[in-house]
Amino acid sequence: MSTDLSRAAGKRTPLRGRRGQGARWRAGLRRAAPALLAYIAVRAVGVLVLVAWGARRGVDALGRLSELWDALFYQQIAEHWYDGVAPVPGPHGPYEAYAFFPGYPATIRAVSWLTPLTHSQAGLAIAWLSSVVAAWGIFAIADRLYGRRVGVLAAVLWGVLPVAVVESMAYSELMFTAFAVWAVYAAMTRSWVVAGTLSLLAGLCRPTGVAVAAAIGCAALWELITRRGPDAPAWWRPVLGGLIAPLGFVGYISWVGYVKGSWDGYFKVQEAWQSKFDFGHSTMKSFIRLLGRSDTVWLPQVVVAVVLGCAVLLFGISVIQRQPLVLVLFSAFTLVLALGDASYFTSRARFLLPAIGLLMPAAAALARVRTKATLVLLIAGAALGSAAYGGFLVYIYPDAP
Repeated sequence: MSTDLSRAAGKRTPLRGRRGQGARWRAGLRRAAPALLAYIAVRAVGVLVLVAWGARRGVDALGRLSELWDALFYQQIAEHWYDGVAPVPGPHGPYEAYAFFPGYPATIRAVSWLTPLTHSQAGLAIAWLSSVVAAWGIFAIADRLYGRRVGVLAAVLWGVLPVAVVESMAYSELMFTAFAVWAVYAAMTRSWVVAGTLSLLAGLCRPTGVAVAAAIGCAALWELITRRGPDAPAWWRPVLGGLIAPLGFVGYISWVGYVKGSWDGYFKVQEAWQSKFDFGHSTMKSFIRLLGRSDTVWLPQVVVAVVLGCAVLLFGISVIQRQPLVLVLFSAFTLVLALGDASYFTSRARFLLPAIGLLMPAAAALARVRTKATLVLLIAGAALGSAAYGGFLVYIYPDAP
């Protein structure tokens, strides 16, 4: 991760050791500053709209963001740990805390213990900080591939996605995306042990850690097969990185199986959410029902259908653009999981939030807009549209995004 954060100098810095590494990070942060400020600005628009909307309804917006839907489960796990959280009755079985991976609630627990923050405040603070770290990683990848302008726009586009409101909620997607994006960046810079370690951490945050681990593992294997040249890393580095990558995901699944007394204990817990991989059968049925329904159709159902269609198209463009193998694989595995999962339809757009490779074609196209006023208007319009839709998801739509 640290081998190419200093593109502002136009070449790798010759500094070595901790001082050199610190200098590279500072240079990388300075280069990313416009992207991070722009990302924070568009997300601030979304939060301010939520605050104003909540004030009209007599609702504390920040409190709602910190406790809405899955966020409350994470806080209960942080406070009582898994065996202290009572199952919640559901139509397909009890909703158990074991469905949620431990990385995010464990961090909430630690931060709340070390600071005066409550669990809800800590959860929101960690999520917001993670979103900025993820935006930095998105910038770093796009900057490395296409240049600084595209990097800034990629980070901003991530902040104005239709479901970008999730980036302001106390959800684990933000911490997961931060680890996953930097794991991909580390693999792109051939820092395989770092990539594997970050993939392990991502795998402790969400079940989709399997997508990161698979991408890192496949890319490491390809590196091992094709490595050549004097600057090729030692053979053991991609091997070790690939072996480390899935340990977080596999470790948690194994622990839940041990607690439940069955190797598939985690998957049985997930049955309450009807979350299983059915090779896209449920997704196809949802599309058919959506096209053929004559009764009320919720806006999020239409938005998710459009997002999935655009994601498939953008993935094809990503392949044509010859993005790095690890980035293409991560997008591919994430897209397969989003399309192939049997859980409720409107969650699919949220599942695609970490698939940052799909942003690159759109950011590259937007970078060709040379009139600054036009570009500002486009981004401002997208930010306001995303904010309005986010308010709809938080205050009006009855289900989780």
